[in-house]
Amino acid sequence: MARWRNLNTVALLIMNASFVCFIVHFLQNQRKGSLDYLELNSRALNQESSILQRLDQLDWNINNLSKSVDVFHENIKKIHHDLKLQDNSKAALQKADNAKKEKKIVHRLLYPSSVLFKRWGADLSEEEQTVAQNLFVKYGYNVYLSDHLPLDRPIKDTRSPSCRAKTYPKDLPTLSVVLIFMNEALSIILRAITSVINRTPPHLLKEIILVDDCSSNDDLKGPLETHMKNFNAKHPGLLRIVRHEERKGLTQARISGWEASTADVVAILDAHIEVNMAWAEPILSRIKEDRTVIITPVFDNIRFDDFELVQYAVAADGFDWALWCLYEPLPVEWYNLKDETAPVQSPSIMGILAADRKFLGEIGVLDGGMHIYGGENVELGVRAWQCGGRVEVLPCSRIAHLERAHKPYLLDLSIAVKRNALRVAEVWMDEYKYMVYFAWNLPIENPGIDYGNVSSRIELRKKLNCKGFDWYIKNIYPNLIYLPNIVGYGTMINTLKEDICIDQGPVPGNTPIMYSCHKYSPQHIFYHSTGEMYVGGLRARRNAVDRCLTDPGYGELPVLEQCDKAVNKGLNLRWDFKQGSAVINRNTKRCLEIEANNAASYKLVVRTCTGQRWNIQHTVKDWGK
Repeated sequence: MARWRNLNTVALLIMNASFVCFIVHFLQNQRKGSLDYLELNSRALNQESSILQRLDQLDWNINNLSKSVDVFHENIKKIHHDLKLQDNSKAALQKADNAKKEKKIVHRLLYPSSVLFKRWGADLSEEEQTVAQNLFVKYGYNVYLSDHLPLDRPIKDTRSPSCRAKTYPKDLPTLSVVLIFMNEALSIILRAITSVINRTPPHLLKEIILVDDCSSNDDLKGPLETHMKNFNAKHPGLLRIVRHEERKGLTQARISGWEASTADVVAILDAHIEVNMAWAEPILSRIKEDRTVIITPVFDNIRFDDFELVQYAVAADGFDWALWCLYEPLPVEWYNLKDETAPVQSPSIMGILAADRKFLGEIGVLDGGMHIYGGENVELGVRAWQCGGRVEVLPCSRIAHLERAHKPYLLDLSIAVKRNALRVAEVWMDEYKYMVYFAWNLPIENPGIDYGNVSSRIELRKKLNCKGFDWYIKNIYPNLIYLPNIVGYGTMINTLKEDICIDQGPVPGNTPIMYSCHKYSPQHIFYHSTGEMYVGGLRARRNAVDRCLTDPGYGELPVLEQCDKAVNKGLNLRWDFKQGSAVINRNTKRCLEIEANNAASYKLVVRTCTGQRWNIQHTVKDWGK
């Protein structure tokens, strides 16, 4: 209140000062006019002697008014100074008070082992921590933070300068965007929709189709419908939703989105994404040039905890023999173009894709026989190449993808990926299919996994007159190494102690050990008819070399060495072995055996043979029998 009274006083003084200045100005003008008049009429001066007296009085009044104005200015300065001091004092007091409060509020960390709070959430109250942690467990990412972020939040433009400078034709094909979800957080879906609307030219974006794979969350029903109405009020007819009455899985949801789409080009995306600037134009322009190209954009990463965007390098999309997705280095041919905006030939698709809608239908869309998650993208990539299309990554089209710390709907992804991988192998990979069985450590005959009926996909392959997988490996993906000489694979046990298996041992490290059998990849052995024995998960890739078991020729411990280096060094890496017999090194003639460390443990050794025998889990056909 005191400050308001001071401000009122200042306002009154300013008004008075304005009046005083007006009077001074008026009187000065009057005096000047009188002097001019007298100078021009000197004869009248004698007759009007009293005028000089009046002018003297005016001078006296002007001087007094000028002094008053000076005093007024000094008072204004003093009042301004006092108010400034008062404001500074109040600010200092408020800052000190806030500091005291901050010192008083020290929240206990309720979930010290949760990855959610490793780099985020230090300022949350205990109640807020509990809410955030429960949402994190339910969704696998930070829904608490997502709900507090704006839907139209800006993100870093991760395109290269060359991409930002690139221009595209105006008359591009129209685009349908399909967003797939199942029990996704509502704010995540709304942010994906907002980013597509804000960062796609309106004349190109024909529709956004949401596909709900039978979500159970209440906010994805009525509340989502309300938000869709609000979007459509601003953008008439833009949003539609397709709902599955029963859970059909990721692949079928994508097929449903394709079936509902009507534009020239369809982009099938996850709902936990944010598209970046000018993401659509490179896709539409490239597909306009070649309708047989299936496009995958460059992924950036949205961290699951703090939602920071992490820029990823441009890479091709590939897979290993288990059909897990991975990134491949850019091919030399691309670098030779010296154009960082040029498309990158890619062996496969990482997950989300864009394609000419009709062409995608012509080559079979996606394999609806896939279950839940995994393998469908590899199947499409392989099929596109073998059946007359191609796959490319576009460096200028970037999409930020929200990672999950865990997938709540499927804790063990390997169950679905393994089953789907066998389906791909049986339809598309010909004699190379055995590599998939090796990688998953499954018996070739009667693997015990029902991968479903594949007859319709085999018929599709015949109808499209597709090339074989040998052509694909040699021309599109030579980085995958085919190993036709494997005759035994899986875990290896010694008949003296059948509950322990050969294990690759600690990594980093190069000493194999004996360890309780768990049958996971560190205990997978691959014995070749040529004598090499690989230990550890099967890599079989040119830039990820497998490790071979070797006898160094001295000491009692075997050594693991990268197989190519073992050959170059002339190490003793070949072994003679038959099922149920000794394992004998061809050069040193020493045997691979086990020796008791104590009553509870054994170690793996190479020594003079004592007659110990070994068995390997799986054999190819009748080898070793």
